Amino acid sequence: MPSTELKHRFEIAAPPERVFAHLAEPSNYIGLSPLLVAVRDVHRTETDGTLHYTAVERFRFLGVLTHDNIIGVTLVAAPDRLPARAEITGEVRSPARVRMSYRFTIDRHASGSVVTDTLHLRTPPGLLRFAASQAGAVQQNRARVLTARLSGA
Repeated sequence: MPSTELKHRFEIAAPPERVFAHLAEPSNYIGLSPLLVAVRDVHRTETDGTLHYTAVERFRFLGVLTHDNIIGVTLVAAPDRLPARAEITGEVRSPARVRMSYRFTIDRHASGSVVTDTLHLRTPPGLLRFAASQAGAVQQNRARVLTARLSGA
């Protein structure tokens, strides 16, 4: 399957512990992406603490038509190197066979934290450009919203 990697790095005036706690909670992703409208069916694997949940992305076409894309998400939160660094990783599976692995690396910085948001997309032929443009827009929005939510509070 065709694939690409997108990386976005940004600073937040909040300590890594706070950024990590926010990104480790699935319900906090609503609003971090303009597409995400719901998170449901959250459950934790007993053996390793991995979270599994269903997310609903809402795509709008021509300002009138909508399509709800139901996606399966896994989230693994690794706080073991806090307060200096933490990582959150996972996988997203879409019914259209779009697969995305993600990684948030959160590093301590003089002003708070530096977050590196890395996405690796794999799509069926013909979908990569659309999926990458949507994912890139989500990364930009996530940085703005996360910074507004956590900075200075």
